Order: sequence, then C-alpha cells, then structure tokens
Amino acid sequence: MKKSKVVFLIIAGLFFIAMIYIAYDISSRTTRPGAKPIHLLEHSEENGSVDSIKVDSLQNVSR
Repeated sequence: MKKSKVVFLIIAGLFFIAMIYIAYDISSRTTRPGAKPIHLLEHSEENGSVDSIKVDSLQNVSR
C-alpha cells in the first residue's frame, strides 16, 4: 500500500473511534423520554402532592 493510503486508514480509524466514544458518552448521560428518576417520585410522595387533574375533575361534576 502507498503511504498516503495508510495515513488515510489511520485517520479514518481514529475518527471512527472518536465517534463511537462520543456516541457512548452522550447515550450514558441521557435517559429514555418516559423515564422518571426515582428521587423525583419519592420527593412527590413525601410532600403529599395531589393529582391536579383529579381535583379539577371532581370540582366540575354537576350533581
């Protein structure tokens, strides 16, 4: 192989390794859209938060 081809393959390999590292880093810092952290659920239970939809729907019921 020519020297220029070897240099190109080395640079291409380093580029792909860098892209794989960046993709792994980004994916390890994110969560799926529907996931809620456990500490948020525990915090809402401790404060006794009320579901606003249930409260509002109960007030609008005509009897």
